[in-house]
Amino acid sequence: MNAPTTAFLGLGGNVGDAAASVRQAFVALGRLPGTRLLRASRLYRTPAWGVTAQPDFVNAVAMIETTLAPTALLQELLRIERDAGRDRLADGSDRWGPRTLDLDLLLYGDAVIDVPGLSVPHPHMHERAFVLVPLLEIAPDARIPGRAAVADALAAMAVGDIQALG
Repeated sequence: MNAPTTAFLGLGGNVGDAAASVRQAFVALGRLPGTRLLRASRLYRTPAWGVTAQPDFVNAVAMIETTLAPTALLQELLRIERDAGRDRLADGSDRWGPRTLDLDLLLYGDAVIDVPGLSVPHPHMHERAFVLVPLLEIAPDARIPGRAAVADALAAMAVGDIQALG
């Protein structure tokens, strides 16, 4: 069994009741083997990124402690997405399109991982205010390995279009 590692996960969706899907995903994360949910950010309404001609997203970040290896954790995240009704196209052409639930492994301890299908830290997280705002909420001292402190990355971005929900 692996030693427990703190990991951060991005959650989002914009199809159906996205807020309910994200809340259900928080519960599902806490039920993963060898895993416990340590913190969950508030939910945020954010404009679509990448493909912008689609509904706004509901986004959040979860902090977990897990004994799952990164690739095993990724497989569990994909299973939670499928259970929530997400079907990923094999060619990845739906990467930034509408979805019921999207779960991204943002950080896995201080690890830098680059294997087929998994890059950690998430390769675009330093460019995405919709990830950094909720991450900073639950982990104000977080750092992106090989880059910068989350607070420093966020300071260079516009965040006025990100709204906390409740």
